[in-house]
Amino acid sequence: MGRDLDPSCRKCRREGVKLMLKGARCESAKCPMEKQWRQNPPGMHSYPHRKNSLYGTRLREKQKVKRYYGLFERQFQQVFAQAQRSSGNTGEALLSLLERRLDNVVCKAGFASSRKSARIGIVHGHFTLNGRKVDRPGILVNVGDIVGVKAKEPSQKWARANMESRPAAVQNWLNVDPAKLEATVAALPTREDVQIPVEEQLIVEFCSR
Repeated sequence: MGRDLDPSCRKCRREGVKLMLKGARCESAKCPMEKQWRQNPPGMHSYPHRKNSLYGTRLREKQKVKRYYGLFERQFQQVFAQAQRSSGNTGEALLSLLERRLDNVVCKAGFASSRKSARIGIVHGHFTLNGRKVDRPGILVNVGDIVGVKAKEPSQKWARANMESRPAAVQNWLNVDPAKLEATVAALPTREDVQIPVEEQLIVEFCSR
């Protein structure tokens, strides 16, 4: 599995929005985005008021979504190609596919503090899908699937600690059972379930050029 060693907070500053890459820390006063002097783009010569070109605006939207869901470029292009093959709006299909990733489900269910933490937990075998061990963070869930925590004390303890530190936000398409440490996919996610501001049409225009 590839490793992304870039500083997380630097990514948020570059995109100008909280990407929630560090879990509970992003919601505290320790987040650099809470400091006015660090809201500017990173680098020695940052120009926060410089107007982006149309290409730059489209690129920033794509990079924002990539970094929010923790994908590399090749992974993102594969998901986009799948969205193009689906019926309906390509941008909405892209966001729906990204929301259905297992690491995103684990994070939104509250079993992990962030998507990066969720990916590590999945690769290490702490989670199950429909009762079977799974170690692929990018697998897509379907309606009726049950994502659970492995029935081992270290896994259960880690997941409960994450749920206590950062309670899961209400998700219309997920039914979370904190007692059983299970999350059931009640419906496919829609455009309204995406929790960051994004203009998906700009992403489609960038990737289709």
